[in-house]
Amino acid sequence: MLGNNFIALSPLLLLAGSSVLIMLLIALKLSHRTIQFASLFLFVLAFSSLFYAHDLFSHPIEPLLIVDRFSLFIMGLIIFSGLIVNILSYIYFEEKEESPKEYYVLLFLCTLGACVLAVSKHFISLFLGLEILTVGLYGLIAYLRARHYNIEAGIKYLILAAFSSAFLLFGMALIYLQTGSMEFLTIGQSLHSLTSLPPLFLTGLGLMLVGIGFKLAVVPFHMWTADIYQGAPTPVTGFIATVSKGGVLAVLLRFFIEIDGFRFKTLMLILISIAVVSMIIGNLLALQQKNVKRILAYSSIAHLGYLLVALIPGSTMSLQSVCFYLVVYVITILTAFGILIILSTKENDADDIESYKGLFWKHPLLACIFSVALLSLAGIPLTAGFVGKFLILAANLQAGFWLTAFVLVISSVIGLYYYLRIISKMFSGRGGVLLKEKRAYPIFYLISVIVLLTLTLFIILFGTYPSGLMYFVAYFQFK
Repeated sequence: MLGNNFIALSPLLLLAGSSVLIMLLIALKLSHRTIQFASLFLFVLAFSSLFYAHDLFSHPIEPLLIVDRFSLFIMGLIIFSGLIVNILSYIYFEEKEESPKEYYVLLFLCTLGACVLAVSKHFISLFLGLEILTVGLYGLIAYLRARHYNIEAGIKYLILAAFSSAFLLFGMALIYLQTGSMEFLTIGQSLHSLTSLPPLFLTGLGLMLVGIGFKLAVVPFHMWTADIYQGAPTPVTGFIATVSKGGVLAVLLRFFIEIDGFRFKTLMLILISIAVVSMIIGNLLALQQKNVKRILAYSSIAHLGYLLVALIPGSTMSLQSVCFYLVVYVITILTAFGILIILSTKENDADDIESYKGLFWKHPLLACIFSVALLSLAGIPLTAGFVGKFLILAANLQAGFWLTAFVLVISSVIGLYYYLRIISKMFSGRGGVLLKEKRAYPIFYLISVIVLLTLTLFIILFGTYPSGLMYFVAYFQFK
């Protein structure tokens, strides 16, 4: 039993141990390159450990954690995202004025927090994972302390995250008062015979949704998103958009399934309202932006709305569409932010839309990679984003949720404008500005481009031949 617990927890133990090991390497005053390679190896090691844990079909570690197929799937996605961000971070931070070594410690800690969320089945582990993730993000967002907008973004996130944690804790307390338990399954059993939610439980759940809604950046808890995305270092922005939201969405999905929340009309009405408003407002706000990071920030609000729409039916097809779209979103958004990272200079991030003018004529490969990522986010056929949205629509129409399906289609059409505006800039005249002509680190630049090209091929592969990913998702989905 102890051996099985160790195998099940090996990804978490490796991530925690990696952060300590990186601190020891920093104490030995090793170079940034050595630290980066060591962290890359440790990420690969943590990802590889998931294959050993796979033999444990559903292994509870009482009373806080459970390692099953779904949690392994989410942890794999989280660690993979952290691995990609780690690779892309070298060329970005090597040119900056701050020492980038401690950045990798925080990267491991945040990944650990997101993985704890993925295996949580108890309010205590949920809160611990969320705080490990959030406290690490405070440091990552404000990492370049010589830049005032980084510090501003870090302070904003600190204040708003503290408020959201307070709402979350108060909501947990009210649910514990109603049910006498903090374990998801036991809470669900206490509601089994009820046809409607008790007022106290509903109040607690509403407060919890405020805290979770902040982490997911859905409307009306989205105020922080654009400022944080713009102010944070670009690799950190990509990390927030993938790892942070993936872990929170996973624990929300597990909680709803364990309490069978899909049979309560009041709760479903709240989720539908949040999803519909997020899709509409996210896309409308993105239309007004001239900063690429702010465009991706507001579009992420809409995409989290799409994921909530996928969750609402609660059917097997619905859960598969959630997992499929989450994989597609993570791969696509990492590709998009990877281009921003490569094009950023020592002084400025490549976030001004005018700086992409004529990019195709100077860097045709980067322009094509970015175009594929944007087309996938827009849901254009032959990309993975189209298949993901199609599955969400099919799940909603099958369950009779016509309103959410209609809003998804309309909001996706609105989103086409700002994605195509960036693409048109890249293929227009030859007046681009914020582009590097000389590479101080050509090997790492080449590695980064190869990684992005591989992700782009995945986007096209899943868009033209989605059955492989669908089979994979069906195998690992929540049972």
